[in-house]
Amino acid sequence: MKLPKIVKMYCPKCDAHTPHEVERVRKRKASEFGAGQRRFRRVTSGFGGFPRPRYEGREKPTKRVSIKFRCTKCKKAITIPTQRAKKFEIIE
Repeated sequence: MKLPKIVKMYCPKCDAHTPHEVERVRKRKASEFGAGQRRFRRVTSGFGGFPRPRYEGREKPTKRVSIKFRCTKCKKAITIPTQRAKKFEIIE
């Protein structure tokens, strides 16, 4: 999927159609202090195997892509629902 760097779309804050910058939402580094991560570290420490069965299947051919549109006037960001795409590219 290819998207231009700037797209003209509706901004609910400006209440008008304005140019929006397109950016891909990236996953942030996972926190070591989250409840699930603390539990995982506790279960995997010491003797014993992995706490759940490891995934043996192949990877999916498409990945879900989250796209964020940021208004160039008010800088408000709008995130649309994720879409599936094999490749994602922001073109000039």
